[in-house]
Amino acid sequence: MSSNETQPPVEVLSARDVPLGGPRAMTVRRTLPQRARTLIGAWCFVDHYGPDDVAATGGMDVAPHPHIGLQTVSWLFSGEIEHRDSLGVHAFVRPGEVNLMTSGHGICHSEVSTPETTVLHGVQLWVALPDEHRHTTRDFHHHVPAPVALDGGEARVFLGTLAGDTSPVPTFTPLLGAELTLHPGAATTLAIDPTFEHGLLVDQGEVTMAATPLKPADLGYLAPGPTTLTLTNPGTIPTRLILLGGPPFEERIVMWWNFLGRSTEEIAQAREEWEQQGPRFGEVHGYDGAWLHAPELPTVPLRPRGRVH
Repeated sequence: MSSNETQPPVEVLSARDVPLGGPRAMTVRRTLPQRARTLIGAWCFVDHYGPDDVAATGGMDVAPHPHIGLQTVSWLFSGEIEHRDSLGVHAFVRPGEVNLMTSGHGICHSEVSTPETTVLHGVQLWVALPDEHRHTTRDFHHHVPAPVALDGGEARVFLGTLAGDTSPVPTFTPLLGAELTLHPGAATTLAIDPTFEHGLLVDQGEVTMAATPLKPADLGYLAPGPTTLTLTNPGTIPTRLILLGGPPFEERIVMWWNFLGRSTEEIAQAREEWEQQGPRFGEVHGYDGAWLHAPELPTVPLRPRGRVH
């Protein structure tokens, strides 16, 4: 960054604990969406969980459930999750390997931690599909990014481009998603796209993001403008981070349960089709158990939300 370029301040978004209930019996730390900010680029949902002792928590057991209008991005630090969906995909989520599922007009899937998993730890991320693509056909991609050396650490780029590496996984808007690690006392400066807004989730350790300190479970937000981002680990243990980014997503969205649409009527229609087990979402084969019913809709219209200007 040039000496005359002003670094925008970093907004610190704190996580809130959300008990997911049901058979999963998990509590996650959610930093997006929240009242102060709904989106970072097209990223619209950030859940951070673990490390959970599966013997104590029971692990993850998410029965078949539906999605519309979004992509799910699964990334693990430890453990293993078995994925089945109505596209017919049977895959596993493992540390350092990204699974991206596109719901489009409708998909359903199940997620179950495997018997071999002792500690479950990772993030679940959602991406809002733009209006012109949100009714696309369902899809699934798997990618194993190679580690890329940074000054004092390394990156694994699972979406978009960073540090000279580009993920082959396709997206419907420009996006960045990467795991970063920094050694104790290390600092690194990354070239970033100045048209992107960025979010930095802290998994473990300490970090300063553009001179702003962040603690574990914090999400630091940086507005578009800078061409570089400096990260420093002031602590005595390695820092692990998730860096997200994308150009501001200007459309207003309605998020409710597992659906992302544009109106209450659209969400209500999707809910009805799921409850009736119609053809829109298909069927998951191989899951041992019943599918997950949708909760009741609120009695007031759902409020569209968008980015903070």
